[in-house]
Amino acid sequence: MFGLEPHVLLLLLICLLAACAFEFVNGFHDTANAVATVIYTNTLRPWVAVVWSAFWNFIGVFSGGIAVAMGIIYLLPVESLVDQNVYHGIAMVGALILAAIIWNVGTWYYGLPSSSSHALIGSILGVGIAFSLISGDNGSGVNWGKAGESGIALLVGPLFGFTLTIFLMYLLKRFVKSKAIFKEPHKRKPPPLWIRLTLVTTCTLVSFFHGSNDGQKGVGLIMLILIGIVPTYFAIDQTLNPLDMRESLQRVELVMNKVNPDELTAENRQNLAAVRAQTATLDSIFNGKTDVSQLPQAERFRIRKAILLTYSRAKKIVGSDKVSLSTNDRNTYEAAITDMRRFTDYAPWWVLLMVSLSLGIGTMVGWQRIVKTIGERIGKEHLTYAQGASSELVAAAMIGGSTWFGLPSSTTHVLSSAIAGSMVANRGVKNLNPQMVRNIALAWVLTLPVTMFLAGGLFLLFRALI
Repeated sequence: MFGLEPHVLLLLLICLLAACAFEFVNGFHDTANAVATVIYTNTLRPWVAVVWSAFWNFIGVFSGGIAVAMGIIYLLPVESLVDQNVYHGIAMVGALILAAIIWNVGTWYYGLPSSSSHALIGSILGVGIAFSLISGDNGSGVNWGKAGESGIALLVGPLFGFTLTIFLMYLLKRFVKSKAIFKEPHKRKPPPLWIRLTLVTTCTLVSFFHGSNDGQKGVGLIMLILIGIVPTYFAIDQTLNPLDMRESLQRVELVMNKVNPDELTAENRQNLAAVRAQTATLDSIFNGKTDVSQLPQAERFRIRKAILLTYSRAKKIVGSDKVSLSTNDRNTYEAAITDMRRFTDYAPWWVLLMVSLSLGIGTMVGWQRIVKTIGERIGKEHLTYAQGASSELVAAAMIGGSTWFGLPSSTTHVLSSAIAGSMVANRGVKNLNPQMVRNIALAWVLTLPVTMFLAGGLFLLFRALI
């Protein structure tokens, strides 16, 4: 299978199972974010709520696209890290998966709403930094531009969640006349029908958007595994014919040939030379080929590398205001490079199925610990119907917006901060449970450095053992 030796194939399968385990853990770790309010308010029975949430997580994975998945992949420039030694790829993916799972399971065990997104991103960054240390090429192992975008998204999400929930609670108090929505849930009785429908709707939205965002991270993780260990088969989309990109390649070359090197900075002159070298590589690969069967399988990773290096270098050139390209030229370039990237930015349907099943099954396990934290421990008072509905509505909107822009979002941190905001809106800051808020904040702060250190250490250990 894939032309791999039996023991390498076994290692690949282990890595894929580990990725599914990460999504499984992600499911039961983050389930409480969606089901806490409907369970805590007696809107749905626990088993009904968890199965319902699992179903919508499953649907969300298939409906969310792959923009977030690609963002995860491009945090770690695998084109720079992967070499002819397949064990190096195994060390890379094994270290980051193991580190993320260790942190997720540990925080779940102690009932802390910690972010799976932070854990995965921290692990990826740790591996990238460790690679930079052993390669001697400072910073080459991390796409710092993409890391910055992801970091800002993960930081801003909870702040917006906290603030918007306070505002929404104010609107509810101002315009909703019924006092039932602001009461503490009865221990045995369900809420009025209209409140039940509202809470079920917000639970559904959070579940769906959790699947569409967090599920994509699992997709990105599995694609990292496949590209890192079996690059000749998964570097580009097997369902497409690489020869079909030649017209787009010619348009990219046409635009780049119009760039005047004298207008460029020293860095962009180097970028221009790199672009021309990569497009020349693609020309040499495609030269004389009339059918995809004439294209050696081993060339697929070279094609991927050339496309992505062309994109990253040309983006800096075209984005410079010192380059005298017409609007038409810029549009031509964007359309051409977008067409070329559809060969590299993809995920097979069976990868989506693996992730959605793992996330959905995980959603039905282990939710009790975090539900208690969400429902009772963030504030000094029990969660009301209004607080539950407003928190989940804000969380769903924030996660959905992040997915739309192709950015990772922490369901855990957004919802936890929204719950805190709802508590503040009720009776001020004094209504927060300082010890639990401190524990959640500590987990938030520690996730990135701990997972980076853990993943980096495991990567160096695995590389030393190879």
